[in-house]
Amino acid sequence: MRAIHYYRRVKILHVETGRHFLGGPQQVVYLINALRERGHDSTLVCPPDSGIDGVARMDGIRVQNLFCAGDLDLPFAYRLSQFLKEHAPDIVHCHSRRGADLLGGLAASYADIPAVVSRRVDNTEMRLMAALRYKPFRKIIAISEAIADVLREHDVADERIAVIRSAVDAGAFASEPDRDAFRKEFGIDEGAFAIAAAGQLIPRKGQRYLLQAVAGLVHQHTKIKLVVYGDGYLDVQLRAQAVSLGLEDVVQFAGFRDDLDSFIACFDLFAHPALTEGLGVAALKAAAAGVPVVGFDAGGIKEAVEHGKTGLLVPAEDVESLQEAIGTLIDDDPMREQMSIAGRERMQNVFTIATMADKHIALYESVLNG
Repeated sequence: MRAIHYYRRVKILHVETGRHFLGGPQQVVYLINALRERGHDSTLVCPPDSGIDGVARMDGIRVQNLFCAGDLDLPFAYRLSQFLKEHAPDIVHCHSRRGADLLGGLAASYADIPAVVSRRVDNTEMRLMAALRYKPFRKIIAISEAIADVLREHDVADERIAVIRSAVDAGAFASEPDRDAFRKEFGIDEGAFAIAAAGQLIPRKGQRYLLQAVAGLVHQHTKIKLVVYGDGYLDVQLRAQAVSLGLEDVVQFAGFRDDLDSFIACFDLFAHPALTEGLGVAALKAAAAGVPVVGFDAGGIKEAVEHGKTGLLVPAEDVESLQEAIGTLIDDDPMREQMSIAGRERMQNVFTIATMADKHIALYESVLNG
């Protein structure tokens, strides 16, 4: 084993194999940029033409492209181990599933370089698989206490777990959005109550419950408009559900948008009905933009939203309670205003990129110092 010393300037190799630039990859870019500002040296390994590849290069991040087909792509592990031996980082930080954790840990172990991994999802897996996945890593970084609890349930020792919550760039939401252009693009009339939902169109994101809740409100609140952002294999099914509920003129499916941050502040409410959630970066962004959040009290969303202060949370799958919470926020302008202010303040003080980066640096140094 190599001798371990105290590092003033840490050389980190980040591995992110996700195809699309969603919440996880964005956190990687936040982290690498903040590490650079603090004098540390980062290199990103990612697949060619992936979402993070272009964004990272535009930010001036050093990138090494390696194709990865998933957890069974053993040639990726070999190529990565060879690059690690050549690049010789002080530490490897694996950020995603889909091969980055399982094969990234294997490659780091083979190259005899200490490694850590970030876990961003709170879904369960077989204990044997968890043991194999996390064995090569000195530390497993959970982005919420909810994920830390899942790791403990998988028999991961508590001393190997570090909770470092994801961050939001609150400054990106400081400027006033173009509300006229927003309403024109999405066909939202002046005076309408606009609700946004954003996430993959997959079962665990719970959009079907939100559609049912909105259907129960339209007769009393005739000016509701719901815009659902995201794509996924439930797209056709959810559109059919909206039609069956008579919501053709109420709900718009806008697909995936990479510019949602620029106009999220135009909405009156952000709905996040996920059944499982690592933390809920979309909910963090909504709060940073001053938009109250309503959703289910599942997983890490209970840490992203402070119930009664920055939004309202109700039991998972409880359509009636979700409908009531949305109705309450539609009717109570002062409550929404208070939640808007509280949400902005909480994001600016608690979920900062600086805090997230400093905690990662402390973790790297603790690993390198044994």
